[in-house]
Amino acid sequence: MAISDPVADMLTKIRNASMAKHEKVEITTSKMKLQIVKILKNEGYVKNFKKVVNKDGVNMIRIFLKYDEKQNPVLHGIDKISTPGRRVYSGYRDMPRVYNGYGVVVVSTSSGIITGKKASEKKVGGELICSIW
Repeated sequence: MAISDPVADMLTKIRNASMAKHEKVEITTSKMKLQIVKILKNEGYVKNFKKVVNKDGVNMIRIFLKYDEKQNPVLHGIDKISTPGRRVYSGYRDMPRVYNGYGVVVVSTSSGIITGKKASEKKVGGELICSIW
């Protein structure tokens, strides 16, 4: 079955693996997914990631999940905002805050895929991809 929203599929795999306390999760690669994973790493929600090739020759991103000292996931939630049927856009003045600034919103702008905070600093708006907390 074809996947109509590969980014939502990626976010669901990360969320499920984190709740199941897996050490790592592998997802198929794309430029957009790679940028989102880089934001997850920079914001401290995952330990690390690396690009690998599986046994079938498909390029994958292996994401190493992060847990605190009590083995609770650092990633509490990750939600898709825009969907293929309903795109959500925001200007830099109206950029949403996730959990009063404790979370991160990922935005696709003309400057690339960046966090909502960086988009506000650069004064660019764009499509809201997901929120992470």
